[in-house]
Amino acid sequence: MADVYSEPKIDCHVHVLDPVRFPYGENTHYRPAGQEMGTPAQLAQAMEAYGTGYALLVGPNSGYGLDNRCLLDTIASGDGRFKGVAVVANDASLQELEELKRHGVLGVAWNVTHYGVDYYDNAAPLVEKLVALDMFVDIQVERDQLLSFVPLLTRSGVRILIDHCGRPTIEAGLDQPGFRALLALGATGRAFVKLSGLVKFSREPSPHRDAWSYVEQLVDAFTLDHCLWASDWPYLRAPARVDYGVLLSLVQSLFPDVSDRRKLLWSTPQALFGFGG
Repeated sequence: MADVYSEPKIDCHVHVLDPVRFPYGENTHYRPAGQEMGTPAQLAQAMEAYGTGYALLVGPNSGYGLDNRCLLDTIASGDGRFKGVAVVANDASLQELEELKRHGVLGVAWNVTHYGVDYYDNAAPLVEKLVALDMFVDIQVERDQLLSFVPLLTRSGVRILIDHCGRPTIEAGLDQPGFRALLALGATGRAFVKLSGLVKFSREPSPHRDAWSYVEQLVDAFTLDHCLWASDWPYLRAPARVDYGVLLSLVQSLFPDVSDRRKLLWSTPQALFGFGG
């Protein structure tokens, strides 16, 4: 009988933090330590243990800020298993983005939950460069923050990755404006949503049943051709214990159909990011 542990998988949101080889910046706002650290070797072990073939590395603001060296080194030494999303300044040049793309970077991360909405007021030229290079904006928002970005994201034609189900506010319900705006992005055909990070917005312990209706609405709006699975390993600043195996069991509970899991875990991200190609 097929199960999620033995099926092929691509993890679409992980971080690498290796401060021994790549020290954190002196002025970083947060320095992951202990179980929050995740070296490339530790990531490779977790992927092998759970049968995850490829992963999309997302540059963490914690520890590294705009320093992408650890991410780029992991891609370079990963034998094709990794591609990346880098953190760059809003005034990054076209040449800088081209260089990142040559080294396996597919897009740029915007952590609005940390920097706030106003930080990206001058980011329209950056989006234009991403469009020219066919790269993504990978955006993490919470509550109704997405509303401020919808005009730019839809007008520009940029390809969009949404982190962690958009991190809705559970108490506000399915009709909250930010979540409705996220659902509407599904109609653009250029947006993809990561069904991940339930611990970041659920008010219940694992398996976070209060978040399941949000996942269902996202699948309906985006279809599994535009939904991605991600673990968020190594779970920076998680409010509760998270385990990779438990997350995979949740996938099996939410998506009992083998063909649905094949799309979510493999076919959609493989085609989108070109892993194994």
